[in-house]
Amino acid sequence: MFDVREKPQLVERAFLIGVYFDRAEADDAQSLLEELEELVGTLGIGVVGRACVFVRDRNFKYLTGTGKCTELIAEAKSLDSDCIVFDNELAPMQQRAWEGEGKLTVIDREEVILDIFRMRAHTREASLQVELARMQYSLPRLTRMWSHLDRQRGASGGGKGGGGAARGEGEQQIEVDRRLARGRIGRLKRELLAVRQNRETQRKQRTDLGIPHAAIVGYTNAGKSSLLNKLSGSDVLAEDKLFATLDPTTRRIQMPDGQPLLLTDTVGFVRNLPHRLVEAFKATLEESVLADFLIHVLDASAPRVYDFYQTTVDVLAELGAGDKQTVVVLNKIDLIADDPDRIHELKKHFDGNAVLVSMHTGEGVDGLIAHLNDLLIDRVARMNLRIPQARPDLVALLHREGKILSEDYEGNDILITAIVPNTYRHQYVEFEEVSRSASPKP
Repeated sequence: MFDVREKPQLVERAFLIGVYFDRAEADDAQSLLEELEELVGTLGIGVVGRACVFVRDRNFKYLTGTGKCTELIAEAKSLDSDCIVFDNELAPMQQRAWEGEGKLTVIDREEVILDIFRMRAHTREASLQVELARMQYSLPRLTRMWSHLDRQRGASGGGKGGGGAARGEGEQQIEVDRRLARGRIGRLKRELLAVRQNRETQRKQRTDLGIPHAAIVGYTNAGKSSLLNKLSGSDVLAEDKLFATLDPTTRRIQMPDGQPLLLTDTVGFVRNLPHRLVEAFKATLEESVLADFLIHVLDASAPRVYDFYQTTVDVLAELGAGDKQTVVVLNKIDLIADDPDRIHELKKHFDGNAVLVSMHTGEGVDGLIAHLNDLLIDRVARMNLRIPQARPDLVALLHREGKILSEDYEGNDILITAIVPNTYRHQYVEFEEVSRSASPKP
């Protein structure tokens, strides 16, 4: 059976390297390296040092020059690190070259994110998507460095020059493992297709009900799951960790006017998110594409909040959701409450259209709910109804899908004033009393 060496689980002390090729990108490179340190820390690996390196010309073998390679390896070893982590994407050949030169484990940003995703995956769909991405990443990296590849496969046809042994120890086993890996990738794709078809059926059922749907999107650790919990009263995992949510979770809430709204929490984005992961998680991220509108959550206290905003916008555009109506929510304003200039700057940057909230203190949540309610106002109607008591099904439907403002009895009829979703309005037209006015009862 094909097996992947779990590199991040073999190391404890990491030395981080970020390489950039334009001096104007120095600040961005340093910021990305800081983010990489947080990513590595999420794996439980300590960071003993880091280096942000400017390189004029890319080196085909090492990415950096050979001299800089030697220098960085020496620095890593002097700090007693057992792993080098690159913020850059490394080609398999470059990864092997650094490992051969330094006799240290070498991984890149993509492998770190893949391992975090593997830790966070809980549902069948997320696990399949993570495994597919990991297999696709690992396939071109199969080498004799994996111990099981050193096994010599038995020769076929006896000892007269035939079979795998004549090709050298391990050579045929590598080909066997590659074939097993490609077979596994094929099976994963087929299983994912079945899971996605099931998800599509669930989406269609939601659409058939006519209930509006909002997807909560944003940079990782911005507070998306906390927002879902606050609005719905649910207990979706909400941790102060990167990629705490991989599996989309949908909850139904009721707006003040009685209209239902479906909210879906989605996987967080990150700068330089490997394209392979965008592809693997497309089924999950399609919740953003198919939603009626988006709730884009940002960490207002993050120094690079505008970069995080643009990262999410770019990925959404890649998915085909770039033109969706969007509500920008600036979360964690309690952390910048003593900085009015910062708050003013944020409001100005988003043209005063952002909703400022704190999921921690609850500040601004009522205003957000009112804003969402306004977005949906044209989807409901207030109706005065006279429904025969022989039609309890219609009354039950109002209780379930609408909001009853007042209810009284007159003879064999039930007098109801209710907020009715337009989807169900046609079922009540014949019972409507336009002239009757009723005040909501407390």
